[in-house]
Amino acid sequence: MDQIRQELSEQEWVMWFTNLSYESSTESSISVSVPSSFYRDQVKQRYLSLIGNKLADISGHKLSLEFTVKKIAQPHKGDKTESASHKDKQASSHENKKSNESSFSSQQNLETAKTHPNLRADYTFDSFVIGENNSFAANAAYAIAMNPGTSYNPCLIYGGVGLGKTHLIQSIGNTSFQKNQRKKIVYVTAEDFTNEFIEALRVRKTHLFKNKYRKVDILLIDDIHFLQGKNETQEELFHTFNALYDGNKQMVFTCDRPVSELRQLTDRLKSRFERGLNVDLQPPNFETRFAIIKQKVEEKGTPIPDEVINIIAKNVTTNVRDLESALTKLIAYADLVNRSITVETAQQLLKDVFSNPKQSNISIEMIQRVVAEYFNLSVNDLRGKKRTKQIAFPRQIAMYITREMTEYSTTEVGNDFGGRDHTTVMHGCQRIESRMKSDSTLEPTIQRLIRQVKDYGIKP
Repeated sequence: MDQIRQELSEQEWVMWFTNLSYESSTESSISVSVPSSFYRDQVKQRYLSLIGNKLADISGHKLSLEFTVKKIAQPHKGDKTESASHKDKQASSHENKKSNESSFSSQQNLETAKTHPNLRADYTFDSFVIGENNSFAANAAYAIAMNPGTSYNPCLIYGGVGLGKTHLIQSIGNTSFQKNQRKKIVYVTAEDFTNEFIEALRVRKTHLFKNKYRKVDILLIDDIHFLQGKNETQEELFHTFNALYDGNKQMVFTCDRPVSELRQLTDRLKSRFERGLNVDLQPPNFETRFAIIKQKVEEKGTPIPDEVINIIAKNVTTNVRDLESALTKLIAYADLVNRSITVETAQQLLKDVFSNPKQSNISIEMIQRVVAEYFNLSVNDLRGKKRTKQIAFPRQIAMYITREMTEYSTTEVGNDFGGRDHTTVMHGCQRIESRMKSDSTLEPTIQRLIRQVKDYGIKP
């Protein structure tokens, strides 16, 4: 450990090595304990080779490294036996920890059985399935939880509905709370923040509101897009932000889109949100979707074959929330009619979900091809720089259909249409919406194109 420390930055060392604890060893292996499955997976992925080579250099032969996840037991109220056992485990664990490791006292470890009153206990890093679509955001969130108020402050996590923004932001709060319950952690949605501020104005107790939010150690605000057009609330958040930032207090925000796409947000508040780390969550790929459903199935305890999990992961491509909804429907059916779930049953029960165009693997290029062919243009025309009416109108239709049929953000759509700005996409979609109100032939045309895209892109 000492040798590895010399090869890493101090931040990297603190984040990934100070919570490793020696447990036991044999002639051919060493066992260490880690605080969570998430922590274990990250250390194995990042440093297993480095640690293995270092052990081989020192010992003269190859040693395998085994990980044991040591989670804090949750003692039941009044369960003295379990509580006593818990104390013994904590005492034993404390004896094994070296003086240079980050450790808590036995009393602090006992306190970790508590949960934060404003956070969901099941929103943890352990229950967050990591894939290519979210690994950067998940690692950033974990780093913040381990060292709040340092490198990534503020942090903005953005992405579409149901991709795990709330799960991640609350995982930061839960992990930080378990590390140090003396820290003042506040989680609030932007809507509740606004309502509290309005009520404080009404009863003339804004000083209490300011004290609540400007004297926290970690402030977590969900769904800041709700603040659009609420100028007084934005003003209050601006001053709260400055007070916390100057005090090196951690702030994490979530949004359903990049801050640059929030039209009714003041420029100075936008600049504050963009000052730190901005990370996005993308829809999960097939492997991640499969892993998410598999984990949920294990949590629920209802046996569902991998073949069924496979067809759900293939057909529900939008977000985690839709995956959970499909799985809940199957489990409810199994419980209510007392029947096992087969592939045929799943296909029948979820046919409406599977036929939803937003669940299909429809790409922007696919839409561009259909629209270009209909208007006797090329895909390059739609992506190009020409702004003639013969090209601009079909291009706007293609953008509008893309926003209707997919979960791509306006920024992503703009990139696939020749690197156009997101505001151009928004303007184009608005033009089509306005024109449909005055041109009765346009909506049938768009619906015809949508059907062609479905026929072109949906696989059986």
